[in-house]
Amino acid sequence: GTIEKNGGVFESVASGPGVSTPKRRYWFDMTTSIRFTDGAGYERYMGRWSQLAGRAFIEWLGAPAGWRWLDVGCGNGAFTEMLIEHCAPAAVHGIDPSAAQIAYARARTTTHMAEFQQGNAMALPFADHTFDAAVMPLVIAFVPDPAKGVAEMVRVVRPGGLVAAYMWDQAGGGFPYHALMTE
Repeated sequence: GTIEKNGGVFESVASGPGVSTPKRRYWFDMTTSIRFTDGAGYERYMGRWSQLAGRAFIEWLGAPAGWRWLDVGCGNGAFTEMLIEHCAPAAVHGIDPSAAQIAYARARTTTHMAEFQQGNAMALPFADHTFDAAVMPLVIAFVPDPAKGVAEMVRVVRPGGLVAAYMWDQAGGGFPYHALMTE
């Protein structure tokens, strides 16, 4: 297939002998790597599913109140917002490579206590042992070197702290829109 830019939205087009596949529209740039650039678009497309998974993840973590959190790949701030709402943190930092997503996250009225900055999961701009917990919700599959990203999370979390990530089970059909994508 090919990727065509259409006014800021990217469309995937399958082509070849006997292939007739409709264009699929994405809210991210797939030209060299996947970059989510539209906070509102992500919210419309994945918001409900991300929130359901995020709530279950937070409950599973069972972290105490008063911790310092790092949300790696915070995107539009949806999970950061849930951390603030459900974990009663002392501090929350969010980092994401997309300036547009960071701007969207900062504009959320419920994330006023969080500090957001643009950055790279594989080179976190924090000192060793800065946080009690670092999480990477629905992001690890998009990090070019996942092991390096996780190693960075371990570096910035205090000994005995929490480092965790989760991702949709895309290969097993667990992606929320799996049925639509296979049609």
